[in-house]
Amino acid sequence: MDATICPSIIDRTSTVVVGQRPAIRKALTCILAGGHLLIEDLPGLGKTTLAHTLAQVLGLSFKRLQFTADMLPADVVGSSIFQPGGTSAPSGFRFMPGPVFTQMLLADEINRAPPKVQSALLEAMEERQVSVDGKRYPLPPVFFVIATQNPLDQAGTYPLPESQLDRFAMVIRLGYPDADTEREMLLSGGGRAHLAEVEPIVDAEGLQRLQAEAARVHVATRIAGYVQSLLAASREAPEFRVGLSPRAGLMLLNLARAWALIDQRDHVLPDDVQAVLPDLVNHRVGMDGHDGRDAADLLLERVPTP
Repeated sequence: MDATICPSIIDRTSTVVVGQRPAIRKALTCILAGGHLLIEDLPGLGKTTLAHTLAQVLGLSFKRLQFTADMLPADVVGSSIFQPGGTSAPSGFRFMPGPVFTQMLLADEINRAPPKVQSALLEAMEERQVSVDGKRYPLPPVFFVIATQNPLDQAGTYPLPESQLDRFAMVIRLGYPDADTEREMLLSGGGRAHLAEVEPIVDAEGLQRLQAEAARVHVATRIAGYVQSLLAASREAPEFRVGLSPRAGLMLLNLARAWALIDQRDHVLPDDVQAVLPDLVNHRVGMDGHDGRDAADLLLERVPTP
């Protein structure tokens, strides 16, 4: 699969999710790196549309799960249901898969469900499987979670536990559209009206080949050392509640590889690391009163660029 197809994926997604090319690129970067994405913003800014459109452009099966306060973990992963026997099969419990058994799952308003339900996704996001009644059920080889989250100051929200947040490679925000984009949306009826017209550019197998190509993007020793220095600086920064984990460091390199692949390069530059760092840092280090860019800027000021 030729990496030159990546700009076409962004272009086609932009026909529906207008005015959000930077966010679309970040979402594609996250997918190519094999990570999960959390979109935190106000209702009505296109979070759901972005997830649905990306699934369609990438040729992936898609399910949307609306998280609510009365949900149970079985509503996410599925449950075993007793079925009486008949002439063709004996009676017994049969596992009925939940919405998580798909290639792209939209976990909509994930922080409106209590922590017990949120934790039902932990095993799926990390190990690509679920365990029910002592049995393990593998998820599809291509599996991504795009979750949306309302700001925590809104009524009826629960903060995600740190273990859940660490499963998300990136946390991004969409923000309000600019004046020209909003006028275009008002005149056209919004991008979602054209979603059914969007044709896929790749399929699951093609996406796996793109992911494999991203994993082959070369990381020089000095770049790996740069990432290691950023990790160390985060652990020493008194402004942060916690430092970046080794898992975060591995994901940072994977995101930088994917960012470089979209630019059609076979090697990672410091600019690639710096481009993806802000959306990886803030939800991990817990820098109160600052956004991801401020936390990343603090690290970049303290660690020299190689």
